[in-house]
Amino acid sequence: MSPLIVKLIWQSTLQTLEMVFASTAIAVAVGLPLAVFLIATGPAKLYRLPVLPRLIGLLVDAARAVPFIILLVVLIPVTRFIAGTSLGTAAAIVPLSIAAIPYFARIAEVALAEVDPGLIDAVRAMGGTRLSIIRSVLLPEAMPGLIGGLTVTLITMVGASAMAGMIGAGGLGDLAIRYGYQRYNTTVMIWVVVVLIVMVCLMQWGGNALARRLRR
Repeated sequence: MSPLIVKLIWQSTLQTLEMVFASTAIAVAVGLPLAVFLIATGPAKLYRLPVLPRLIGLLVDAARAVPFIILLVVLIPVTRFIAGTSLGTAAAIVPLSIAAIPYFARIAEVALAEVDPGLIDAVRAMGGTRLSIIRSVLLPEAMPGLIGGLTVTLITMVGASAMAGMIGAGGLGDLAIRYGYQRYNTTVMIWVVVVLIVMVCLMQWGGNALARRLRR
């Protein structure tokens, strides 16, 4: 493999990691509060809001229902408005984040819903406030599940970032299309697949290890 190809694979790997971690960080920053809101106004019964949670839940499900490749195209005007362009790594973070937010929100909601309701009732009986129940019971008890959801989201974003390469997002997907598919360079294609597999395995291993540590 030529030094040029090695350099391209290294640069594309860094671009992919940038897209994956940036979009996942935004997904956690927005999706986790959404999940807490849906749980607090639903199963945990901390707040009584009959309409707003249903509306937000509907919007979350609607966003998840749109295939990512269609979302990429539909969001091009939004991406241009936010990033100033629809091409490149920075631009790809916009649709990746919008796709990841509802995805992580639903995963986090499931993790939060698995918290023992008896713990919530116990803290409430001791005079715990709603905020203290969320901060001291819901989030700590659901943390292993949240880490598991974060790992799944990271891995999903690896696949989505590769798909974003079809519209010039940069990263390993873009490299595979430009060199592996359009120029019939089998070596590049194979190495892109190898790097993606290693990346996903390391993320899964790290996430599993952290979740196991938190369960102890």
